[in-house]
Amino acid sequence: MWSPINTPMLNRLESYFEFTRLGTNWRTEILAGVTTFLTMAYIVLVNPAILAAAGMPLAAVTAATCLSAGFASILMGVVARYPIALAPGMGLNAYFAYTVCIRMHVPWQTALGAVFLSGVLFLALTAVGIRQMILRAIPHELYAAVASGIGLFIALIGFQNAGIIAADPTTMVAMGNLRNPTAALALLGLLLMVALEVKKVRGAILIGVLSITGLAWALGLAHWMPAGGGFHSLALTAFQLDIRGALNKGLLEIVFIFFFVDLFDNLGTLVAVTKRAGLIQADHSIPRLNRILFTDATATVFGSLTGTSTVTSYVESTAGVAAGGRSGVTAIVTGLFFLVAIGAAPFVAIVPAAATAPALILVGSMMLSTISEIRWHDPLVAVPAFLTLVLIPFTYSIANGLGFGIIAWAALHLAAGKLRRQDWLLYLLAALFLVRFIYMGTS
Repeated sequence: MWSPINTPMLNRLESYFEFTRLGTNWRTEILAGVTTFLTMAYIVLVNPAILAAAGMPLAAVTAATCLSAGFASILMGVVARYPIALAPGMGLNAYFAYTVCIRMHVPWQTALGAVFLSGVLFLALTAVGIRQMILRAIPHELYAAVASGIGLFIALIGFQNAGIIAADPTTMVAMGNLRNPTAALALLGLLLMVALEVKKVRGAILIGVLSITGLAWALGLAHWMPAGGGFHSLALTAFQLDIRGALNKGLLEIVFIFFFVDLFDNLGTLVAVTKRAGLIQADHSIPRLNRILFTDATATVFGSLTGTSTVTSYVESTAGVAAGGRSGVTAIVTGLFFLVAIGAAPFVAIVPAAATAPALILVGSMMLSTISEIRWHDPLVAVPAFLTLVLIPFTYSIANGLGFGIIAWAALHLAAGKLRRQDWLLYLLAALFLVRFIYMGTS
């Protein structure tokens, strides 16, 4: 087994992270962590740009994004020992900025207070076991559909980033301009990664990302803009949240949305990553589940204190898993790179979309293997699974896809007279999702 230096300390670390049982080593875990970071690094630039629209200081949010992602990913790796990286969530940051702050005229400090309260609610429900009950209440076939749906979702993101598909006012989506150098480089990167995977080359995805990055710069096709950051800028957002204001304004609906969307996005991502890594047990249970859920909740609280929107698990973690990551070391390495990015924010965008897009496409294709776990011959299972599978990418939301699947599962089993008393929580979840879709629309 490869290790930098064979010392008693490293041996103890390998034992703690279960390297032997998981069949991994330091080289593989480090490469996987770097791969995950490269596929997630866009958040360092995108999250501040979105939150700045709400009036938040750009440099401070950049530092808060890196710090919260670094803290949360390292915490996940150390405490829960899973290769799951976390960062401020896409979608929830847009809701924070454009709906809560701009449309509803809520100060960003008050909105951060609402994020903090949603994190505290996460911690409370985890402590009393309700989140664990929710996870167990959802049929495992739906989770198989979620994993495959997320595969389609991140592949869609990859195709968009590469310019291979584009928005169309008539058909919604259409073929992009394949003459665009970004699209050509992305397709070349995909071929290279697949060829390396076929030859079972370690770090195939990372080698592909770095190769296309070098080629893009050599051809003059990569560009980047310097970004602000640094620990010194954190003072403008750290501990600026207004919890009392969030309570006084009666923002319970906003707190609920932050909580509800993050809950099911997190559960869906958790299942997808653990299934891809082969870490789910035969009875469909997830070892150390409490630690994962506590880490996620703590990350949201920490993020609100530093000055960013809800922190959640990232589906891009599957890129690291595909690169061989199996233990918490993968997440720790990713987290360390995010911490380094606090001072190196101007250089984060050196890796172009043409290099990371093929990694997302390849990982997405690999995640479709869970489709075989679904009983497609049974309509009571097939229809809810299908809705979950396709509506995750079509609605650009893990929570929406899972919500439709749960509602369909409950409605079809109720119509077929197969209502079971022990499934009461599933029917309650279906009712809550139905209320959300009717009352909250696309929030």
